[in-house]
Amino acid sequence: MIRMTRIVAALAVASALLLGSLQVHAQQQRMEARPSGAAMVADALIARPLLLVATLGGTALFVVSLPFSAMGGNVDQAAEALVKTPAEATFRRCLGCTSINPRPAQMER
Repeated sequence: MIRMTRIVAALAVASALLLGSLQVHAQQQRMEARPSGAAMVADALIARPLLLVATLGGTALFVVSLPFSAMGGNVDQAAEALVKTPAEATFRRCLGCTSINPRPAQMER
């Protein structure tokens, strides 16, 4: 049980660090409407698998913390931070994009 707690804690820390670095990277790429090929490759091989791990770890952490969140009355905020944000970053954004925008290339046209 202690080993599982350490794994969940490590995943939570890794996801927080990853999401924090994505925010800075997102601000840099907002100027570009179309992601480069290198950004797409890096996203597919590095970012998406890490974000999937962050989503799964956040979901596990949310389930573990759910009784405490319910007692504190902040289930929605916990779900948003631990599950919805990493899931949207993993599954809703385009390949190579850093923000959740359905079709950035069409905005340029």
